[in-house]
Amino acid sequence: MSKRDYYEVLGVSREATIEEIKKAYRKIALKYHPDRNLGDKEAEEKFKEAAEAYSVLSDPDKRRRYDQFGHAGVGGVGGSGFDGMNMDDIFSSFGDIFGDIFGSGFGGGFGGRRGSRKRVNKGSNIRITLSLTLEEIAKGVTKKIKIKKYVACSHCNGTGAKNGTAFKTCPTCHGSGMVTQVHSSFFGRVQTTSACPTCGGEGRLISENCSYCNGEGVIKKEEIFEINIPAGVEDGMQLRYQGKGNAPKRGGINGDLIVEIKEKEHPHFIRDGENLHYDLHLSFVDAALGTQVEIPTLDGKVKIKIEPGTQPSKILRLRGKGLPVYGRRDKGDLFVNVNVWVPKKLSKEERQILEKLGKSDNFIPPAEKDKKDSFFSRMKKYFVGE
Repeated sequence: MSKRDYYEVLGVSREATIEEIKKAYRKIALKYHPDRNLGDKEAEEKFKEAAEAYSVLSDPDKRRRYDQFGHAGVGGVGGSGFDGMNMDDIFSSFGDIFGDIFGSGFGGGFGGRRGSRKRVNKGSNIRITLSLTLEEIAKGVTKKIKIKKYVACSHCNGTGAKNGTAFKTCPTCHGSGMVTQVHSSFFGRVQTTSACPTCGGEGRLISENCSYCNGEGVIKKEEIFEINIPAGVEDGMQLRYQGKGNAPKRGGINGDLIVEIKEKEHPHFIRDGENLHYDLHLSFVDAALGTQVEIPTLDGKVKIKIEPGTQPSKILRLRGKGLPVYGRRDKGDLFVNVNVWVPKKLSKEERQILEKLGKSDNFIPPAEKDKKDSFFSRMKKYFVGE
């Protein structure tokens, strides 16, 4: 596949100054940088194309040869030094070129591609599920948990070396933790600095392994510790406790403990966010006459008044009797849903009493009474003429 003209790639004229070339390249590189276009292969190719064009046109000697012989003068048609290279290779091999225009932090500023800094070793996270009652959620609770996890070996202080001191200087980097490599590329001899591959940037190697952890720096151990669960957590919520996870091999920082909340089903309440719902079942006698009933709350039992004539499906609201809002001082409410219970079987005497009561106007639903009154009024007007 033939290459595009480098001046066309950067959108500059053949008479462009070095400052105009830098400005054009900076604009394109920022637009198509792979860390801003994750997974976009087209953007990655445009970034490579622009970097290749700039690397030639920003160098006076390469630019002169390109102007005179075209692509053949700087490596041949289709023979770019960027072909077959991934983005990490490009940032590593041409870091000095990018640094000239973006500053030394360009490679790392968009995701740390330069690799010159030592990577912090971190242990893995531990995930557990913790079941809580609504009462525990309402007040917050401290739980003791027992976990088998990797901890730093006490005999070598987590280093993996015998007595924590059996080390020797890395022969590759001579204790510096960094290595410098010079290699030839399409752009000439390029010098790069990176973490030593032999010691991982430590500058030292273990000369004799710890016999207790076999050089791993960690051992499996059962630990019991307390965790504080704040009030108002919800089912499925995940709480992170930093440093409570596994210790890493041969030093570093511990991983985290991630606790997923599982809410136990309550015998009386249904949760809706910070609010609670409770079903109250009344006889139709109590609903008609009114009464006082005792209902449960998360703080204990309370008495509430039922007004005479309370209708089925009426909702009574007890403010502040719900759950606390997570991370705030607010509290939800308790909603009492009134259900009027009707007996399925009646004695002969009960039936007679109800039949007698049923003839009273007070036992006729208002809507039905309105329909009845409206019917008789129309009939009277029709026959009597009023």
